[in-house]
Amino acid sequence: MNTITLTTDFGTRDWFVGTMKGVLLGINPRAAIMDITHEVPPGDVRAGAFALMAACRYFPKGTVHVAVVDPGVGSLRRAIAVQTEDYVFVGPDTGVLSWARAREKIKTIRQLENPKYFLKTISRTFHGRDIFAPVAAHLSRGLSLKKLGRELKDFVRLPWPKPEERGGTLCGEIVYIDRFGNAISNIAAGFVSGEAKAICEVIGKRKMRCVWAEFYGAAPVNSPVAVVGSSGFLEIAVNGGSAAQRFGLKPGNAILVRTN
Repeated sequence: MNTITLTTDFGTRDWFVGTMKGVLLGINPRAAIMDITHEVPPGDVRAGAFALMAACRYFPKGTVHVAVVDPGVGSLRRAIAVQTEDYVFVGPDTGVLSWARAREKIKTIRQLENPKYFLKTISRTFHGRDIFAPVAAHLSRGLSLKKLGRELKDFVRLPWPKPEERGGTLCGEIVYIDRFGNAISNIAAGFVSGEAKAICEVIGKRKMRCVWAEFYGAAPVNSPVAVVGSSGFLEIAVNGGSAAQRFGLKPGNAILVRTN
């Protein structure tokens, strides 16, 4: 369990991520620390949850996944660790861990309340450094979750917006915008396989239609295109441009897939 991943909204401009890595290595110098992303929009729990869900299963079994998108830091929100059959997830109980854990069979959920595994001084604003990093480092060295605190029955679960079928139209929504401006939806590949002749519409600031293709470059340059992306979900892109910027797209916008 020497692999530890980090998913945060801290960015890389400041010292926050580097400090967390220093704490991790101070406790487990053999840890392999991997960044999933630190560019989650500040406080955007859903975006953090999606990024972690999209990436976590590609790491070796036993990886400790730390995710810190924590607008309630310093409040009464719980700090938790969740052990599944394949991984351990550590972070605030804000829902940021919930979409990744939905794909995993949960073995135990523990509240982080044993100060033996925290830093000696706990700030009210940086639990990533003072609680989550040290706990993750100890877990990566083989610490049993039982020593962290009481067992919990459940955790905060972000509702996954399930697509709906309405009279021959599959209705979904955008859940994530990546750095290329691709708008990733909640419509999984299995829902749209074989729909090559379907019409895909996105309703943002204005309604737009997309051609259906297997890859971005199959559409003319600067044209919108609907593809199943690497995350396994339908996404709206612009070949050579940003769909989000060009069409004013954002999470929550509707996506409609109609078959001819």
